[in-house]
Amino acid sequence: MNKNLIAITGPTGIGKTNLSIRLAQHFDCEIVSADSRQFYKEMYIGTAAPSPEELAQAQHHFIQHISIHDEYSVGDFEKAALNKIDELFKTKDYAILIGGSGLYIDAVTKGLDHFPEIDIEVRKKIQEKYDISGIEALQQELKLLDPVYYDKVDLQNTHRVMRALEVCIGSGQPYSSFLSKPKKKRSFNIIKIGITATREIIYDRINQRVDIMIENGLLDEVTELYPYKHLNALNTVGYKEIFKYLDKEWDVNFAISEIKKNTRRFAKRQLTWFKKDTETKWFDYIDAIEKISLYIERSSL
Repeated sequence: MNKNLIAITGPTGIGKTNLSIRLAQHFDCEIVSADSRQFYKEMYIGTAAPSPEELAQAQHHFIQHISIHDEYSVGDFEKAALNKIDELFKTKDYAILIGGSGLYIDAVTKGLDHFPEIDIEVRKKIQEKYDISGIEALQQELKLLDPVYYDKVDLQNTHRVMRALEVCIGSGQPYSSFLSKPKKKRSFNIIKIGITATREIIYDRINQRVDIMIENGLLDEVTELYPYKHLNALNTVGYKEIFKYLDKEWDVNFAISEIKKNTRRFAKRQLTWFKKDTETKWFDYIDAIEKISLYIERSSL
């Protein structure tokens, strides 16, 4: 295979965007974003989307291409991203896939687990239970129906808990029973690169990034989105904490400290996910671009 997909992963705030741009320039190729938070055009500051200056340095795809009001699944992304990659490989030997959303990276590099079709009424009933009783009630139901998935899912991720319950109730089988089927073989070579640092450096970079977001107007961005806070796209770090401030449940300083704390926790979960993939070659965030590009070149032979 003479077509190579460079998949760049790592925790939030580690410098993946900068590295991907430099590698895109080095290998004369384009970038496919697999960061699910950066898909939404209404969310710019809180998702740390690439700046106009960064976007101008290399061609990007799937950055702010949909609305928070759109229905968009990881399955939709898998199809669209693979189509785009196939298109890019018609004229280039390399393409770059980048993101901190492990599920979306895996969708492209490994393929998704397939689940049965679920009656929409099941989804409606779960949503009603959530609206009345909150996430805790759904968590307890998932614990009963699928203790295996309960032990490993992010229980604060409402969308994933609800999705797992849909499958459990709609199919009569545990959600976990549909996971880890044989993965799909892709028609291109996949070179996986991980970027990391010591925990202290990662956390310090996260704290600095949140401070910059606040300086750049995160409060104003979230205030404009307040009428839509019920949407799943906005149930994410950096937005849900400011909603608490706008609801007068928290003061602004506490909300900011919670964003930092929850982002640090998110980064820890990202690393746990990515470290499980033994095919990933890890580099320090300050490693020279020449060292990383040399590894890629050797891996593409």
